[in-house]
Amino acid sequence: MAKEDLLTIEGQIDEIYPDGRFGVMLDNQHRIIAYTAGKMRRFRIRSVVGDRVHVEMTPYDLSKGRIVFRERTPGQGPGPRRGFRR
Repeated sequence: MAKEDLLTIEGQIDEIYPDGRFGVMLDNQHRIIAYTAGKMRRFRIRSVVGDRVHVEMTPYDLSKGRIVFRERTPGQGPGPRRGFRR
């Protein structure tokens, strides 16, 4: 495996920590701490407990990861649109 290769694994968010970190239970029953990727923060994609997510991990540290994709939940459309507040 090359140095730049990342592992992409699916999991489910089971806990929310401060500072944009999440506890994620992976499909292989391992639990890791993950943070949201920059694009998700930029476009304000919110994640809540129970969401299915894709996590990128480096092969050097298998206890941490980065959430790169949140799967849409069926039956949930776009919520009420709020104005941008700074």
